[in-house]
Amino acid sequence: MAIEHFHLTADWPGGRNAVGSIDAGKLKTDISIPEEMDGPGVGTNPDEMLLGAAATCYIITLGAMLERAELPVDSMAHTSEGRVDVTNGVFTYKEIIHRPVITLEAGASDKQFDKAQKLIEKAEAACMISRAIQGNVELTLEPTLLRTDKART
Repeated sequence: MAIEHFHLTADWPGGRNAVGSIDAGKLKTDISIPEEMDGPGVGTNPDEMLLGAAATCYIITLGAMLERAELPVDSMAHTSEGRVDVTNGVFTYKEIIHRPVITLEAGASDKQFDKAQKLIEKAEAACMISRAIQGNVELTLEPTLLRTDKART
């Protein structure tokens, strides 16, 4: 078994409304509590980072699966939404909704279209971040799968 290691260093000056920083190699940014939660809203925050981790893991996993299946992908786009419940001052990350938009080339067969639909759903279960948060945060897919109306030139 191979174990990959990822490291992050955080600097935090203390206090609820402080602004700190993180350095995780290629990810370097300021961090603070978001404005929506009465913080300074500087840099990013754990809510955005969890959403970003889930979204990028999903779309990268899906892209790799579509490529391995040799499907004729014309384009891929993706948005995600995180929903945090605030009840009695307790913040609970409730749901992440992924909205991938996958467009296959005009010549894609019905069989390829069906395969892409299955992979859109399978990628969520295969994503390591999805597996890590499973049972704690609801994961919802709202995909759009299309065929381009033009032939590639």
